Amino acid sequence: MFKKIMKGGHRKPSKSDATDPSAYSFGPPGNCNSGSVSTTNVVVNHASRPGPAASGPNSNCATGVVTLAPPTGSIEPLPLFRDVPASERQNLFIRKLQICCYQFVFSDTLKSAREKEIKRQTLLELVDVIQSGSGKITETCQEEMIRMISVNIFRCLPPAAHENTGQENADPEEDEPYLEPSWQHLQLVYELLLRYVVSSDTDTKIAKRYIDHSFVLKLLDLFNSEDPREREYLKTILHRIYGKFMVHRPFIRKAINNIFYRFIYETERHSGVGELLEILGSIINGFALPMKEEHKLFLVRALIPLHKPKSIAIYHQQLSYCITQFVEKDFKLADTVVRGLLKYWPLTNCQKEVLFLGELEEVLEATQSAEFQRCMVPLFRQIARCLNSSHFQVAERALFLWNNEHIVGLIAQNRGVVLPIIFEALEKNIRSHWNQAVHGLTVNVRKMFMEMDIELFEECQRQYTEREMKAKDVEEQRELAWKRLADVAAQRGGDYMVTV
Repeated sequence: MFKKIMKGGHRKPSKSDATDPSAYSFGPPGNCNSGSVSTTNVVVNHASRPGPAASGPNSNCATGVVTLAPPTGSIEPLPLFRDVPASERQNLFIRKLQICCYQFVFSDTLKSAREKEIKRQTLLELVDVIQSGSGKITETCQEEMIRMISVNIFRCLPPAAHENTGQENADPEEDEPYLEPSWQHLQLVYELLLRYVVSSDTDTKIAKRYIDHSFVLKLLDLFNSEDPREREYLKTILHRIYGKFMVHRPFIRKAINNIFYRFIYETERHSGVGELLEILGSIINGFALPMKEEHKLFLVRALIPLHKPKSIAIYHQQLSYCITQFVEKDFKLADTVVRGLLKYWPLTNCQKEVLFLGELEEVLEATQSAEFQRCMVPLFRQIARCLNSSHFQVAERALFLWNNEHIVGLIAQNRGVVLPIIFEALEKNIRSHWNQAVHGLTVNVRKMFMEMDIELFEECQRQYTEREMKAKDVEEQRELAWKRLADVAAQRGGDYMVTV
C-alpha cells in the first residue's frame, strides 16, 4: 500500500510538459511562480551561516527558496511600458515582476545567457519606472514588487572562507571577500528597492505593510554578506528605511544591538559591523537631549564592549566616530567612555593599543574639566605604561597626546596629579628607551612640564631620586642577604651546596 502511495505521489513529467510554454505562463498576482505546472523549489541551508527565515507575510514566494529558471527559450521579452496603453500598464508591471522572480545559475556564464539578459533589461526598466515617478504605483503592484525583491535578495549566504578551510583563528582582515556571482541582477534589485524607499510617491502607511519587521530583520541578516558592494547597498537602504519609517526605529536599534551582542560574546565574526556602525553614527547624531536612558545603555552594553574583539581594526574608525558622537552630545558620558576603554585596554596587541590611543585623544578633546578629573588617575597610569612600551609606535602615539592643545590645557589644570604619575615613565624613557624619536618626544614633554611649574617638577624629581636611592639600598640589602646565606651554607656543608 505504501509503495502505491509513493508511486502516485510523484508523476514523471512527460516530454510535452518540458516543451510547453504554457507550463511557465504567469498566474494571477500574488504567486510569483504560479502556472499550470509550478517550478521546482530547492531549499539550501548552511548550519553555520543561516540565511533569512522563510516565514512572514513577505514570504509567499518562499524567502530562502530558490525559484529555478525555466528551460531555455521559454522566457520572452515583454513590450516596453511606453508601447502599451495606460490601462494595461499595471498588468504589464506585474508580468515583468513575475519574470524577475526567476533565479539563474551564474557559475556557468553561457547557460541561459538570453534569459539572464531579458531579466536584466526588465529590472532596468522597472528601476526607470520607479525612479521617474511617472505614475503612482498601486498597492497590488507594491505588494508584488516587494515579493519579487524578497525572492531575489533573501537567500542563504555561502559559508565564509574560514568555514571552508576549518581555520578558526584565521585573520578576518586577510580573508579574500566572496563576490556574489549574480551581482549583475542583484544590484538592480537593490537599486529598485532603494528607489522605491526614497521615492516621494511611496506612501509609508501602505509601504509599511510590506516593509515590515520581518522584512527589516531579513535585511539585517544580509549584512553578514562578504560582498562589500552588497553591504554598501544594504547600508544605504536601511538608513533610508530608518529615516522614512519612524515606526521601525526602535525595532531597528534593538535588532542591531542583538547583532552586536552575538558578535561580541559568541562568534567574533561578522562582515557588516562597520556598515552597521556607520548607520548608527548618523542615528546618534540625531539623538535629542537630554539623552534617553535606552541610548546610554546602548553605549555601555554594546558600543564600549565592541572594543573587545580581535578584529576591531576592521571597524574601529566607525566605532570611534560613534563613541565620540556620544561624548559630544553629552559631555557627562566622557568618564564612562574613558573607563570603558581602560577596561578593554589590550595587554599584548600593540597595533590595537595604537588604535585605542587615537580614539582616546578624540574622546579627551570633547571632555570637560570636571569629567577629566574623575578619570585622570587611572587614565594616566595607563598612559605611563604606554610611554614605557618597547614598541615605539605605542610610546610615540602616547607622547603625541601632548601635541593636542585641549588635552595639554586639561593636564596643565591638573598637573599636580598628572605629573607625579608619569614622571618616572618620562625619566625611564630619557635614560634607556632604544628609539631616538621616542627619546626626543619625551625630552619635549619633560621640558613642557618644567615650563608649566618648575617647583612641582623639582619636587617630583626629588621624590624620584629618593625612590631610586631607596630601591638601590633595598637591592644592596638583598644581595648582601644572599651572600650571607651562601657563606653560611658553605661553612656548614660546602660539599652538598649547588652553586648557580
